[in-house]
Amino acid sequence: MKRVVVKCLLSILVLGGSAWALGDDNHGTKGQSGADAHAVDLGEPGDPTQVTRTIAVQMSDAMRYTPANVRVKRGETIRFAVRNAGVLKHELVLGTAKELKEHAELMRKFPEMEHADPNMISVEPGKSGELVWRFTRAGRFDFACLQPGHYEAGMVGKVIVKR
Repeated sequence: MKRVVVKCLLSILVLGGSAWALGDDNHGTKGQSGADAHAVDLGEPGDPTQVTRTIAVQMSDAMRYTPANVRVKRGETIRFAVRNAGVLKHELVLGTAKELKEHAELMRKFPEMEHADPNMISVEPGKSGELVWRFTRAGRFDFACLQPGHYEAGMVGKVIVKR
């Protein structure tokens, strides 16, 4: 009984610590917190009824996206129609290079971590999904797969947002 209680307490500490690490920290989000804070530098979750264009993106076990470079206009609401052509789970996460690198490091430390943020879509092998995003700032941004090892293997892409 004592061992069960100790294991439970350890689980709470470990899981609580990882939740703390992923909770309301700002990850460079200029004062916003929680799910609304992710990828704030490039935009906000889009309204599916306001989509201006759909971009099909394929993910593969070669750790690549097709296309790997996307061009959009500031103010556009894009529907990313994402298809996982591989046998491994993949995801597409929008963000700055700094945000994605930090998040990839956390995923390596906590490989079983599940996340469902508005700036990402996780797709099981052979399945499809979609992500709707409104790009509110011009600049060069990134997307990546943050499954452990995928980012490091080069599964990254660029979003160029023109004025």
